Amino acid sequence: MLDPVLLRSFVAVAETLSFTRAAERLGIRQGTVSQHVRKLEQSVDRTLFARDTHTVALTADGEAMVEFATTILDTGERALAHFRSVQVRGRLRLGLSEDLVVTRLPAILAGFRRRHPGVDLVLTVGLSESLEPALDAGDLDLIFAKRSPGRTGGTTVWRDRFVWVSAPGFRLDDGPVPLVAYPRPSLSRAAAIAALEAAGTQWRMACTSSSLSGLRAAALAGLGVVVHAETLVPDGLVRISGLPDLDAFEFTLQTSRRSASPAADAMARSILDSAATLRSGV
Repeated sequence: MLDPVLLRSFVAVAETLSFTRAAERLGIRQGTVSQHVRKLEQSVDRTLFARDTHTVALTADGEAMVEFATTILDTGERALAHFRSVQVRGRLRLGLSEDLVVTRLPAILAGFRRRHPGVDLVLTVGLSESLEPALDAGDLDLIFAKRSPGRTGGTTVWRDRFVWVSAPGFRLDDGPVPLVAYPRPSLSRAAAIAALEAAGTQWRMACTSSSLSGLRAAALAGLGVVVHAETLVPDGLVRISGLPDLDAFEFTLQTSRRSASPAADAMARSILDSAATLRSGV
């Protein structure tokens, strides 16, 4: 039998690609995480990570183990949830960044529902910069979104960066760069404008939409370029070159200090356990 303790450390490393960040997430020492991974590799007689002094990457056997490990851990959690004398109940007001909704988030919510059927969900989808004030005001219990520059706290789910995307075959001409963006406030919009102006590149706002589906439709129609998270590029859009480099950022989980609840903690655990699936959802 595969030890769930070893599997939990393995999954944390697989999701963060860092033994240090995995240890921080689990609240244990880095040496303990390394020991757990080494014991798991010994038990299956396979190398699960290719690692050197700078990088950590899953091997082909490691990729296979991710699926097995997450299934085993999910089954164990559902069994415990079923037999616990006191199950998580109540209402959870969850705020989600717009660009996360088109990933496999529905599958994550379905898994949470199976484990915690007594929790009623109230979902709010919007720009990260709009969700954070609502969280601070106590109007949301938990948000899963990009972290605004200068904001501290929360738990990093994964690190990402912005990239330029548009329709396949789109070509920039000699005029101002046509932008397709969310309205203010928007981290991606601000990152695009800041990068272009720092490079001395002229630009114009070709289209504004408050929804990702609107941005995608405008880009597919050839109206301009969109700045989007590298790991969550919408279906049908492709990266384009020739424009300035863009900022890095983090997707984080942030919990309200005014309305902390077991339901919010349970959802945070579900999202962290499923981070690798979310990253590859598009």
